[in-house]
Amino acid sequence: AAEILHLAQPTLSGQIKKLEKSIGHRLFERSGRSLSLTETGQLVFRYADEIFGLGRELVDVLHNRTDEGKSRLLVGVQGALPKLVVYELLRPALESREDGEYQVTCFEGKISELLGELALHRIDVVIADRPLTPDTNVRAFNHLLGKCGVTVLGTGQLSRKFKNKFPESLDSAPMLLPTQNTTLRRQLEQWFDDNDIHPIVAHEFEDSAVLKVFGQAGHGLFVTPTAIEAEVCRQYSVKVVGRIPTVVERFYAISIEKRLKHPAVLKISESARNRLFGEH
Repeated sequence: AAEILHLAQPTLSGQIKKLEKSIGHRLFERSGRSLSLTETGQLVFRYADEIFGLGRELVDVLHNRTDEGKSRLLVGVQGALPKLVVYELLRPALESREDGEYQVTCFEGKISELLGELALHRIDVVIADRPLTPDTNVRAFNHLLGKCGVTVLGTGQLSRKFKNKFPESLDSAPMLLPTQNTTLRRQLEQWFDDNDIHPIVAHEFEDSAVLKVFGQAGHGLFVTPTAIEAEVCRQYSVKVVGRIPTVVERFYAISIEKRLKHPAVLKISESARNRLFGEH
């Protein structure tokens, strides 16, 4: 260790003793002819490793760089968002630019947690399906990326059974729905009530990807944003049952800036308006 640090061994030993004295615990203990970390030493090491990692990350952020000329985009993704929508929204940031590519790092969580990270500048933008409300404690701004209706999908067998006389056919149909705490679930329930439709809630899911897997297996009908309808049908081998244009899903970029400035986020916003949601 002394050789790697370019220090004399007594100097290094003295620094370790000073550190042990300042924290009031021993960091090392003898193990034969070697030294091994005590429990306290292992704890201190984990914190030290994280501190140095954050230091390296700080340098990268300040220089807006990562390895091999890649610039970093740190994105907070609301957990309930359809993963295919997230990918389609972020895809423009993956495309080449003049001095390299953007390295995208996604953090998934609840909107309140992500806003806290945004306020601390630990992420650049939050992607969500609902805007901030006036009572939000974080000073941030909503940027509408786009909106579209939803499409009801199911296996070939379920599609043939419920496609005729849609949407009345959804009465008593088995549905795979998002959990109660989601914007989409509230909109769907309101639409069911308005149209006097009473489906059977077969299963509920917080994760939209898991919901689609159950739909692929034929456990019920499910809805997806119409903007990604074709890709969902392709990936999960399902068919269109019908479309509900009045149940509208909206997608927002939330930033601490009143006007978007990050080049990658600007590309995401422009592509969402012109390509992903332009026809919906």
